[in-house]
Amino acid sequence: MRARIWSLGVALLLLAGCGVPSDDRPRPVAVPPGPFPTTETASPTASGGRLDETLCFVRDDRIERIVRRTDTLPSVEAHLRHLLAGPGPQELDSGVSSALPGTITVAGARLDGVTAEVDVRLAGDDIGRSDEVLAFGQIVCTLTARGDVDGVSFRRDGQPLDVPRADGSLAREPLTAADYAALLSDR
Repeated sequence: MRARIWSLGVALLLLAGCGVPSDDRPRPVAVPPGPFPTTETASPTASGGRLDETLCFVRDDRIERIVRRTDTLPSVEAHLRHLLAGPGPQELDSGVSSALPGTITVAGARLDGVTAEVDVRLAGDDIGRSDEVLAFGQIVCTLTARGDVDGVSFRRDGQPLDVPRADGSLAREPLTAADYAALLSDR
């Protein structure tokens, strides 16, 4: 009987030692190494078990961010496919559209570190579209809204592609939403 009481006492002491210690007053906590996404760049983000997926569409010649709720974090390629599928019925009813159809054909995308590499084929000159800047801006602003993408580069036939920025200049280096800030809607 003594052995059982002694064993029970030892077990209780061990369990009591497994708790979180309490402090008499607040103490500083060291920040773990980053980088950390900000609220400006963090997407998808968890909220109530669901994630926010940011997609950038066009309204009145401006890029507008639309947030959809999803259950899982899509890959970069799946996220891009969601953008290419275009606005849903409610989004269309709200007045957003896409500059992508007929402007750019996306052949694929992959994540290389923190840079999304998008393979494209440009549509022919006979399409009559002049909103190439909006189309590239939609892709860049959508993918850089993710917490795991810092920039987007474009390739055609395996070669880096010069892509128009909002200011009309061309860039080969990875682009960010800042390159299209003049086109972003304030909504």
